[in-house]
Amino acid sequence: MGLGGDIQGALSDEILATAVGDAWRLAEAELLESVVRISEEIQRLEALRVKLVGAVDHRCKVDVLGFPNAKMWLASKTLLEVGAAGRIVLLGRGLRFQPEIADEYFDTNISAEHAALIMKFCERPPKGMPLEAMDDCRNALLFAATGPTANTDAVRAVIARLERAFESDDPPPSEDTDLNEFHASKTLNGRVAVKGDLDAVTGEMLLSALSGLSKPRPAQDGTKDSRTPGQRRADGFTELLRRYLDSGIAGEEGGQRPHVSLHVNVKDLADHTDCNASAEQDAAASPDDSLFAVDGVAWTEWMGPLSIKAARLLSCDSIYTPIVLDENGAPLDLGISTRTVTKRQRKALVARDRGCAFPGCGAPPSWCEGHHIVHWSAGGPSDMGNLVLLCGFHHRLLHHSDWEIEMGADRHPTFIPPRQVDWERKPIPAHNQARPRAS
Repeated sequence: MGLGGDIQGALSDEILATAVGDAWRLAEAELLESVVRISEEIQRLEALRVKLVGAVDHRCKVDVLGFPNAKMWLASKTLLEVGAAGRIVLLGRGLRFQPEIADEYFDTNISAEHAALIMKFCERPPKGMPLEAMDDCRNALLFAATGPTANTDAVRAVIARLERAFESDDPPPSEDTDLNEFHASKTLNGRVAVKGDLDAVTGEMLLSALSGLSKPRPAQDGTKDSRTPGQRRADGFTELLRRYLDSGIAGEEGGQRPHVSLHVNVKDLADHTDCNASAEQDAAASPDDSLFAVDGVAWTEWMGPLSIKAARLLSCDSIYTPIVLDENGAPLDLGISTRTVTKRQRKALVARDRGCAFPGCGAPPSWCEGHHIVHWSAGGPSDMGNLVLLCGFHHRLLHHSDWEIEMGADRHPTFIPPRQVDWERKPIPAHNQARPRAS
């Protein structure tokens, strides 16, 4: 049908009207056919957009666009993000100089991703490849990319074989570390957006490191891990960073080993209920200090403001240094740095809890942190009767939910679920204290 076809010709009017209105009325065969046909039309329309955007990029200048470039113009007029709009512009621009690839893409024989991959190879062929070999190489790549069963790994495999055949001294793009990029940008809502483009070896190291840390963690009763793969990888990445910083192999920065640095008023670490109870007295002595004690925030060196809940989480198992400030915030006295959970206490926690104590978890001790049942800033002591070993996931859960922990008569922790989990809130023994069910 090519770029000139339309969706009305691809599907009968009756089936199309039914699909738009009440898809549930379609027979299964009609439903499957509708999805395939509409997908084909979307591919044709996307190819047409690339062709027209390429013409816009070539012909329309700033005074016509009203924007610095075609990418910004396209993003402003559509729901596309700037990055996605940029990829369309680059593909349309490049295909103007690669008519053989353009013909296959505009006839919807190959995908946009494969067209871009082949185009990059043709724009930067191996140095050892003679010019007369270009047509055969391009044809081999187009053949590998043609049809719905084509996949990116197969196209890349052809590229790798061609690069080896011509014995190029230059590394292939997949292994060229000069192309590596990694961006970590703070967002307006206080998060970090990560975007990267890494060579194959670095990517393999990253995926290998994340593999064991992002596996599903079924509960002891066999319940499946409810986290999505993306959430598991994010948790694995967090654990990877924590282990790296804890290892002490990162060298020094500013005379100190890099770690997460948190600045917080000790009053803010106490529960807000405690602060509210004494707010009137504090206000009489120092109105500004009282306001900060009730509504204060913690601060990190890179990310800036952090919630008090997150500050309490980080301070559970950390090194703290008390600093006395005057009314203007200038330091008056610097105390001695102290660990909230000592190395000896951690060894004792490992011996008692053997890993994450949360029921059904049991993550290994190296994944775990010490958690204060009663927070140390609220007067909770750093002793074994007030400490429990938790993995990062369950540590966050305890700080951001209504789960509670009590120390039993046997000096092992028991967990009290919130009412939405168990209305009666029956205590659950720690993971390594759970008894196997009777058969």
